[in-house]
Amino acid sequence: MGLLYEVGDTVTLKKEHPCGSREWEILRVGADFRLKCCGCGHQIMVPRKMVEKNTKKLVKK
Repeated sequence: MGLLYEVGDTVTLKKEHPCGSREWEILRVGADFRLKCCGCGHQIMVPRKMVEKNTKKLVKK
């Protein structure tokens, strides 16, 4: 089984956001994740599969 993602956790992704940050806070978990960039505050919705594939590190709250 993979990592256990929960609301409030921080994930480090492989690719940088245009603001330069790789850190994202998880705001919603389900089939899609809502992530908030820790650098600029931009929020995005991405499929779970994409987050699981691109996660480098998971920091629990």
